[in-house]
Amino acid sequence: MNANDRAVALRYTADLPAPVVVAAGRGPLAEAIARAARENGVTIVQDADLVDALITVDLGALVPEELYAAVAEVLAFAMRLGKGR
Repeated sequence: MNANDRAVALRYTADLPAPVVVAAGRGPLAEAIARAARENGVTIVQDADLVDALITVDLGALVPEELYAAVAEVLAFAMRLGKGR
């Protein structure tokens, strides 16, 4: 399975203790998640290892503490990209 066959969407706001998994899926669902992100101007970052770790997290659950550092790197990267637009 390649990185484009699965997707995870996260939501983070300052009032949350950690990002929340708001969507996750494989195949057609992953394509729909990516399409919705593109249509709404959401930055997409591909990190297959992180997706593999996050795809098993329950929807609505906080990102597990052991993934904080990896998720923080992705969020920081996405924020830098967003400021360049």
